[in-house]
Amino acid sequence: MTNVDLASLVRNVPDFPIPGIQFKDITTLISNGSAFQQVITTLADRYRPLGIDAVVGIESRGFIFSAPLALELKVGLVPVRKPGKLPADTYQIEYALEYGTSKLEIHRDAFVPGARVIVIDDLLATGGTISAATQLIEQAGARVIELAFVIELAFLNGRDKLEGYPVYSLIQY
Repeated sequence: MTNVDLASLVRNVPDFPIPGIQFKDITTLISNGSAFQQVITTLADRYRPLGIDAVVGIESRGFIFSAPLALELKVGLVPVRKPGKLPADTYQIEYALEYGTSKLEIHRDAFVPGARVIVIDDLLATGGTISAATQLIEQAGARVIELAFVIELAFLNGRDKLEGYPVYSLIQY
């Protein structure tokens, strides 16, 4: 498989979702089959030897990458979702975004105690979403092995909120 320059396939959309935000659009990357396969293969090769019990995907764009990765690793997928989307008992957390606040939930019975998980999302910005997700995952009884992102906006210092967690990203800006 020939490697694709993944960064060249990310579209910049100015002033979305609000003025002043430079949105990194991954739809142009995932519409390229070779690039999408490269992302999943790269992540699977990294995590296959680590004895992962589950892949956690963050709503919503994290699901795009977490589902095929879980299949490739032959493990389950655990979604972290917005409130009201999960049907059983959940843990919930409110957190700050770079442009507002939000909430996330996870099923209380999502993991066997001590499960080893990796967390996948499309983008690391300020770290608020992923920090909240790690708190939920640990509250539900799992152990976060690594946090993985397709894109990292390093200039926003999101890693600073993730102290103690290994972070891996495929593209850095």
